[in-house]
Amino acid sequence: MIRRRFPSLARDARGATVVEFAMIAPVMGILLLGAFDVAHTLYMRAVLQGIVQKVGRDSTLESGLDAANQAILDAKVTAQAKALSNNATVTITRKWYRTFSDAAVAKFEPFTDTNGNGTCDGPQGLTPGEPYQDNNGNGHWDATGGNESQGGAKDAVVYTVNVTYPRMFPVYRIIGGGTTTTVIASTVLRNQPYGDQGSATVRNCP
Repeated sequence: MIRRRFPSLARDARGATVVEFAMIAPVMGILLLGAFDVAHTLYMRAVLQGIVQKVGRDSTLESGLDAANQAILDAKVTAQAKALSNNATVTITRKWYRTFSDAAVAKFEPFTDTNGNGTCDGPQGLTPGEPYQDNNGNGHWDATGGNESQGGAKDAVVYTVNVTYPRMFPVYRIIGGGTTTTVIASTVLRNQPYGDQGSATVRNCP
């Protein structure tokens, strides 16, 4: 009916581009915002990993044992993270291990697991407790903890930085995602041999 009465209107394509753009623009906008957000996260991760490597190396020097120097080094990492996101929350941890292999599996005080249950057990009847390496000298076995420091000479140190910050772009609010991003960077380095590595006492689990 419209084509019969208004033949010129049926052939008129003016304004079609505007309609098409109105349909495509929201999708393109969301895709662009998502790409910008991912790019910023990747950039944050790359920059953070770089400063962590630098500060980690500086921490392995003998001067890295000093708490004041550690605070200065940690402040460099925090400043770098906040330069990319000024309202970021930065958490920094140090954990030391005797060897790189122990650090790789986060095993602070290795023990002989005779029964294979994953726990350093105490004596069973006449059988003594399973032997373990008392690295921190506190008299009992620690699966983890007690090693949250820079350690000493020749110790392997895991230096970890956790940065959480609000997303730069609101795209995840549109699609129902989280509003914060967390980036983690870490490095494992051995302290310089400025002295002898501390010796550990082999004990039996009580």
